[in-house]
Amino acid sequence: MKFVTYLFLITSLALASCTQEQQNTISRSVQNWTGTNGVLEFYAGDKVVRRFLKIDKLSTAMGTEDNRPRPYRYGYGVLDENFNMVADANEKKVYFEVSDYGSNYIFFENPR
Repeated sequence: MKFVTYLFLITSLALASCTQEQQNTISRSVQNWTGTNGVLEFYAGDKVVRRFLKIDKLSTAMGTEDNRPRPYRYGYGVLDENFNMVADANEKKVYFEVSDYGSNYIFFENPR
């Protein structure tokens, strides 16, 4: 039991000494490893026009030659065709890309 207490204390001190950006990076790494149940919604005005469910993460595309970030994100998710916030048996997991140019979208963790 003492080992667990010491390990927790050392981990807490190590995290406290990190900058906020380093803490965010660590948090994202853990979250990417454990996965999330993300939802991605696209809007046309105030109306949802496309929804993807069960997204683990959105990744930033990187250039092959220059290793620089590209102006779009990509990922995999279940296309929610009937907008019921449930991945039904007939709805398939698909690849998608999101442009940085004028896209109206929101990414959040599924509350269900």
